[in-house]
Amino acid sequence: MVRSATQTASQWAKMVVCFSISTESERTMSNHIENGQVRVLGIDLGKSVFQLHGVDARGKSVLKQRLKRDKLLEFMAQLPPCLVGMEASSGAHHWARKFQGYGHETRLMAPQYVKPYVKRHKNDSVDAEAICEAVQRPNMRFVGIKSVAQQEILALHRIRSLAVKNRTALVNQIRGLLAEYGIVFPKSIKQARRAIVLILSDESLELSPLFLRLLEEECEELTRLDERIAMYDNEIEALAKADPQCRLLMTIPGVGPITATALLASVGDVRAFKNGRELSAWIGLVPNQHSTGGKAWLTGISKRGNGYLRTLLIHGARAVLRVAEKKPDRRSRWVVSVSERRGANKAVVALANRMARSAWAMLVKQEAYQVRATV
Repeated sequence: MVRSATQTASQWAKMVVCFSISTESERTMSNHIENGQVRVLGIDLGKSVFQLHGVDARGKSVLKQRLKRDKLLEFMAQLPPCLVGMEASSGAHHWARKFQGYGHETRLMAPQYVKPYVKRHKNDSVDAEAICEAVQRPNMRFVGIKSVAQQEILALHRIRSLAVKNRTALVNQIRGLLAEYGIVFPKSIKQARRAIVLILSDESLELSPLFLRLLEEECEELTRLDERIAMYDNEIEALAKADPQCRLLMTIPGVGPITATALLASVGDVRAFKNGRELSAWIGLVPNQHSTGGKAWLTGISKRGNGYLRTLLIHGARAVLRVAEKKPDRRSRWVVSVSERRGANKAVVALANRMARSAWAMLVKQEAYQVRATV
């Protein structure tokens, strides 16, 4: 009984200490808010708990706090306007828009640019401190905050991209199953549809009823995916036709509704880039450079940034190169000459680079693409 009473008293003492520490922490946080001491705030985002690290005008740490998800907006609404930094991770654009509504200057950074500022072992508190330090750097590269409309368009693109991927996987599965029976057909999806219909109606192949039923189910799934992709394409085309900026971009050879909407939704305001080369570098269409001792070495493209957008531009450039020999304009002659000297793949990447630069210039100047005749 004595031991039990002692343990109970010890537990109550720990609870009182924890309560007093929590109360003191909340009181300190309230004082910092009231006094307006927090000038820069770094937030390490999470699913349910957020870690905050704030410094004053002299760079001294004045706030270290963990907040649950339902308390974050209440805290930020009471905090006097300050500079807020976050990593551009899941949900960052949503929180950035909310914080901007409270008058805070909010900036997002790529996680790989924040990592060098982590001073010791990784945890939420250290990450928040690193974010707070990184957001103050004058040469830091920031990520543009996307609007709700931009995120909706990108969501449409992601869903369509997944449907296309699933369709390709389904056709490959059908091709593999039929190959076991000695049946092969061309690689293109269009040819695959025709071949499957002919196979289902060909009684001379002597396929079992079970396999024919499975093949019919696969064919029905392929039809459903085709219908979904066509629906997404129609929605994207309607969005592109309704947007004057997209109509402007679609005057570039090789840029259609899908590329135009993806570019605008991903980039937002192109004036965030100083020139077209910065936009091209952001997409990852410029060579990697390794220079030392005054000697410069250029290798393949960096492939940094938005891989989906880079893929769309390269596909568009490949389509332009395919018909360039039949056209007399200056860009077509140029890409054909590059293809002859350096190969088709390098010519395609070079043309995609120029397409990105042209897109930047057209959006800044609000001018349509002009085809230049060969001199």
